[in-house]
Amino acid sequence: MNEFERIVDAYEKIDLTAKRTALATVVKLYGSSYRRPGARMLMTEDGHWWGAISGGCLEGDALRKARKAILDGKPTLVTYDTMNDDSAMNLGVGLGCNGIIDVLIEPLASDGSADAITMLKATQNFKESAVIATVFATQGIDVVVGSRFLLLPNGKIEDNLQNAELSRLVETDVRNILDTRQSENRTYTLAQGEVEMFLEAVQPSIQLYVFGGGYDAVPVTVFAKNLGWKVTVADDCPAHLSPKRFASAEATMCIPRDQVAAKVPITNYTVAVLMSHNYKFDLAVLKQLLQTDIQYIGLLGPKKRFRKMQDELADEGITLTDKDLARIYSPIGLDLGAETPEEIALSIVAEIQAHFRQKSAGFLKTKQGYIHDRPADVNEFDNYRVCEIP
Repeated sequence: MNEFERIVDAYEKIDLTAKRTALATVVKLYGSSYRRPGARMLMTEDGHWWGAISGGCLEGDALRKARKAILDGKPTLVTYDTMNDDSAMNLGVGLGCNGIIDVLIEPLASDGSADAITMLKATQNFKESAVIATVFATQGIDVVVGSRFLLLPNGKIEDNLQNAELSRLVETDVRNILDTRQSENRTYTLAQGEVEMFLEAVQPSIQLYVFGGGYDAVPVTVFAKNLGWKVTVADDCPAHLSPKRFASAEATMCIPRDQVAAKVPITNYTVAVLMSHNYKFDLAVLKQLLQTDIQYIGLLGPKKRFRKMQDELADEGITLTDKDLARIYSPIGLDLGAETPEEIALSIVAEIQAHFRQKSAGFLKTKQGYIHDRPADVNEFDNYRVCEIP
């Protein structure tokens, strides 16, 4: 399960009559940080936590802040300034992140009616993106910090902002984010005052279909599972689909090679890896997948193997378009010098990750500019609102 799922799962197992809880969410960032906006951490008052908002530097202080938020019974916005060593020393650690991080800490209701968790859980019922817009700061306006606007993939809206004008403005923006799938911060200026919100594109786990139940498919499923992806191993031979061998997979599927298009549900987050070592099987599955809207098809094997497939498809009157060639990755994987099944699996999973994050997967030391995208307004820091420095 991914981090969101682990947090929801942990929350549902807590005895809320015995332990009070709080949720910390990174809602804004200027500069660098180990975690990005959207990182979460569920905490109980006795010091246990799930998830993370940093690389381990901020969690201890966040626990202290969470206890205070629980006692006060209201959300609090904490700003961690790690731009210089003096600020870091206030936390008792050497952070070295060179960033300013806003963290919203919210006490959760003891009756289990926590909107923060409820809305987060609602997004997990879908295999497409949702958008959660969270209020984390206000000025001169009666809008509750921690109130939210949720847009689900099926078009359903959940809104507890209790401000019709703000809701209209937010709805327009979250619909755009549902298309772009890029989170952002927004400040809304109304007649009564200003509201700062984090508009978060919540993306589901990648749905990975591995076609071929060979021994080298095992580490692919293990790596993908560790990343929180949903993995299904498919083959047309039941003997290749041992549940014991593929214990990391969500499911195994025995499926005739000519029924793949009909049997495999395709979303924007579905990927397929063809690694059966059976040329005819891989070719048949490829033909089926080309009939779908799947965005990533990876083929194990040398380039000449794929060229042969192209020739055979052409003989059948099937010509691959530029769009088809763009979504077919052959040979699959990043150039890591991989030789063992585990190394090959690493290169495959890393390439899929790079594909979904739209990154080139090169060496960071040679990357020009920042590791992560920065706000377009380079002067944002000049007007950065500092709410609290511990």
